[in-house]
Amino acid sequence: MMIPSVLHTNWWALALRSLVATICALLTFLLPGLTLLVLVALFGVYFILNGLLTLVAAFRQSRDQPVWWGLVLEGVAGVVAGGLTLAWPDITLLALVYVVALWAILTGFLQIGTAFRLRKHRASEGLMLLSGLLAIGFGVLLIFWPRAGALALAWWVGAYIFGFGMILGILAYRLRRRTAGHSGRSTMAQAAG
Repeated sequence: MMIPSVLHTNWWALALRSLVATICALLTFLLPGLTLLVLVALFGVYFILNGLLTLVAAFRQSRDQPVWWGLVLEGVAGVVAGGLTLAWPDITLLALVYVVALWAILTGFLQIGTAFRLRKHRASEGLMLLSGLLAIGFGVLLIFWPRAGALALAWWVGAYIFGFGMILGILAYRLRRRTAGHSGRSTMAQAAG
């Protein structure tokens, strides 16, 4: 089973993205009374870290592999969304809701595109497809119910980020296991030869 090198060599970037998402989600659940300013900063930082780690995964591959442009676009979208969120810390709840909604929908479509690309390699595309569908569903919910309130937004975003982080963590674990199993077989074959 062939796994694109950008994924199996960068499983650790998925694991870091999972850790960052889980920490942000847990902070949201444990401290629901955060002020809007702190909430904006928390999610702005998350968007930037997630975007940067995605860009690292896109560009950190062997030189003979083309850059994975879907990951580049997802990473840039995250950094831009985070930068806009941090540039205007006094952003209103409604504007924050729409920034988060648009980011989630864009990210979701890019993840679905990545899942279809992974399908050619039969490499856990179902998890990436699920993550993309969850992102789009979350974005659509935010667009239709923008005035749900800061606490409800915090819980929605926290739940989404937690689910996203868990899916990335599972994917990273599976890729690491496959990579470790593949390198172990290569080492045994070299020793036998």
